[in-house]
Amino acid sequence: MRKVILDLAVTLDGFIEGPNGEIDWCILDDDMDITGFLAGIDTILYGRVSYDMWGNYEPEESANESEKAIWSAVHSKEKIVFSSQVRTGTDVTFIATAIPEAIAELKQRDGKDMWLYGGAKLITTFIQHGLIDVFRVSVHPTVLGAGKPLFQDLKERINLDLKEVNRFRSGVVQLVYERKS
Repeated sequence: MRKVILDLAVTLDGFIEGPNGEIDWCILDDDMDITGFLAGIDTILYGRVSYDMWGNYEPEESANESEKAIWSAVHSKEKIVFSSQVRTGTDVTFIATAIPEAIAELKQRDGKDMWLYGGAKLITTFIQHGLIDVFRVSVHPTVLGAGKPLFQDLKERINLDLKEVNRFRSGVVQLVYERKS
């Protein structure tokens, strides 16, 4: 069965964005094997705000070939956007209601795993419904002091099993957890 993988960057003090939405603290190292991660998924799950910001993002022409290749791989995936605003689009599926049922159906389909890209509200909804199978969090060596927290409005404890720890040259540490059975 396909899995939903939450994969994102967080600061040491638990923020996914600075107070003004900044993500300039995110480090992208070639030893992080982002292309390997992208090869293991075929679907990206977005909230509306995250999709509007990043769903069609194109790197600047001056970007290096590695960054361009990563974004090309991202854009080759099926895109599903969860939004209370009813919308339509080409090369994207919008889902406005029944998130647990939609995810259950998606997990039953043939294919690779799915990347829960975010944002924070969608992550909270997925957590509250027990829809995340793998928590893959890359802790960056930055303390912001304020911003948008990774976890907010949680109603109950989530117990996880540590499956993997990866340390990168930049000082980023990636923690990979699965839900305890």
